[in-house]
Amino acid sequence: MTGILSGLGGMLLAMLLHAVQHLAFGYSQDAIISKESFLQGVTAASGERRLLALLTGGIIAGAGWWLLARYGRPRVSVNAAVKDPAKPMPGVTSLIHALLQIITVALGSPLGREVAPREIGALGATSLARAFGLAPEDTRVLIACGAGAGLAAVYNVPLAGAIFTLEVLLISFRWSCVLPALVTSALGAYVATFGLGNESQYHFSAPAADTPLIIWAIVTSPLFGYAAHLFRRYTGHARKGIKTNWQMPVLCLLSFGLTGILSLWFPQLPGNGKGPTQLALWGELTGLLPVMLLLLKLVLIWAVLRAGAEGGVLTPGFTVGALLASILFTVFSPFLPAGDQTAIALSGAAAFLAASMQMPLTTVMLAAEFTHMGSTLVIPVMLAVGGSFATCCAIEKRAK
Repeated sequence: MTGILSGLGGMLLAMLLHAVQHLAFGYSQDAIISKESFLQGVTAASGERRLLALLTGGIIAGAGWWLLARYGRPRVSVNAAVKDPAKPMPGVTSLIHALLQIITVALGSPLGREVAPREIGALGATSLARAFGLAPEDTRVLIACGAGAGLAAVYNVPLAGAIFTLEVLLISFRWSCVLPALVTSALGAYVATFGLGNESQYHFSAPAADTPLIIWAIVTSPLFGYAAHLFRRYTGHARKGIKTNWQMPVLCLLSFGLTGILSLWFPQLPGNGKGPTQLALWGELTGLLPVMLLLLKLVLIWAVLRAGAEGGVLTPGFTVGALLASILFTVFSPFLPAGDQTAIALSGAAAFLAASMQMPLTTVMLAAEFTHMGSTLVIPVMLAVGGSFATCCAIEKRAK
């Protein structure tokens, strides 16, 4: 039941996201799920429409989260609910919080949409646990499984959803956790395909991994680990400065408005970063474009987080890693043995995400299920993830 509810929740949230995107930017209005991507829709939209959509997103974000902070019940995160089931997530507050994330990401927020389906999945699991009178430990496992199944549903990543449940939320690989995590994530992903289809998140093809790619993954992984450490500090600092007063609506309007203005020249910037990542995985980011996109993306992520808007950093982190890898390839490829830019972008994206979110096992599975990459690429991706994660952990341990 938890898997089915999480799948339905993730599916409906994703369909709402696509519907708002199509309406706001004026593309594929005859279908909720279409072959036309968000990047294509934004690029085809007029500059005025882009700016209006982002300003609308800023108004909704600022007013919505300010009112929720002022009049709603104190929010309980998924991690907190898993840690202490006696303090459950408030239903109305969590639902509004999730809807605000989906709507603002659809309107161009640079943050990710993955937190919302996790919250809805956890909320459904909490209700089921109450209805069946489950013990606290079983409730804790079920809430984590609901959140993982929500992630699996919205991105069609059943294995990654299960591993996320175990590695990040429960921090346990006991069989009493593994079995429900696998079943709920599989069901969540399967149910969501009835509305979203059975497509991978990114279109990707690369030749089999060779020795230069493996060497590249090993040599550059510490750099991605250090960059991820800086990104964690950067986003943490932005969140610490949030003030739930009149500043929130004003700052949200300004940060979203800045995104809209920059989108006049860089239509790749609105949204959670799927567009730039896809370009990197196609090897189409050359010259100064990845440098500009990386710098501007980091500025916008900080500005929106500092303003008080909510959202995930999973897909934005994947994008930052892909952009950084594209830059490194452009700079060093003339001096190194021939390598495939698309595979390098994927290994860099995985290396950065694993360290920035502290989830190496989940990231390896996400990279595989996001792209349906060939089996030979597993080795360089694992080496990149391992080196990056170890570097980030060593730096943070020394900092303490």
